[in-house]
Amino acid sequence: MSIEQAWYSDRVEQRVRLIRWGETGAPVLLFPTAGGDAYEVDRMGLVGSLHPLLEAGRLKAYSVDSIPGRSWMEGHDPRHSMWLQDQFDAMIYYEVVPAIRADCGDDRIEVVTAGASIGAFNAVASLCRHPDVFRVAIGMSGTYDLSDRLGGHWNENFYYSSPLHWLPGLAEGDALDQLRTRFVVLATGQGRWEDPGESWTVAHTLGEKGIPNRVDLWSESYDHDWQTWREMLPLYLDDLA
Repeated sequence: MSIEQAWYSDRVEQRVRLIRWGETGAPVLLFPTAGGDAYEVDRMGLVGSLHPLLEAGRLKAYSVDSIPGRSWMEGHDPRHSMWLQDQFDAMIYYEVVPAIRADCGDDRIEVVTAGASIGAFNAVASLCRHPDVFRVAIGMSGTYDLSDRLGGHWNENFYYSSPLHWLPGLAEGDALDQLRTRFVVLATGQGRWEDPGESWTVAHTLGEKGIPNRVDLWSESYDHDWQTWREMLPLYLDDLA
C-alpha cells in the first residue's frame, strides 16, 4: 500500500507528490526515469522487487515526479529546463528531505538515493550536492551528461546541477571532506541501449576527487530496461541500506 503527500512548491512552480511504500526502515528516495511520474517505480515493478525488504521493515521507499526530466524530454527551452533542474534540486533538499525526515520521525536521518537512466543522474547529483543529508547513491544505467540537450545555451543553473561539470572544480574543504565519507554505486548492463562509458566517466570524475565509488558491469544479457533494474536494486539495497 502506498501513502501520498502532495503540496504546491514555489520552487518548481507546480504541485509536487511524494509517495511512500513501507512502514519502517532506512529511507530510500527513488527517482523516476525522464518522463516518469511518482508512481512509475510502482507500475514498472521496481517497488515490487523490494517487497521482501519492505516487508521485513528494513527500508521505506519514496518517490517523486520527474519534473525536470519531463522538461528535457518534451523539448522545452533549454534555459527553462536548466533552471528547472536546479530548482528541482533545491526542492528535493528543502522540501522533500524534510518531509521524509518528518515521516520517519527523525530530523537527522540520512537518505539513500537511487534511480535509473536520468533518475540515476538525479540520484548521483543529489548526493554530490548534498552529502549532509544523502549517504549512498545507486545509479543504474545512468545518463549522466545532459550537455547535448542545451542547444548551445549554458549557464550556472546547469553547471551546478551536473556533477560531471562542477565536481572537477570543487576545492578542498568541508563539502569535499564530507563527500569522501559517502559512496556511489554505478551499475550498468552491457546489452541493448546501454552505454557503460557514461558510468566510467562519472567514476573517473568522482575518483579524481577521492569520492568512494564502484562501477558494476552486468553482462550483455542486461539491457537498458526495467527488468535489469528490478534485478539490480534489491541486491544493492540489501547490502547498502
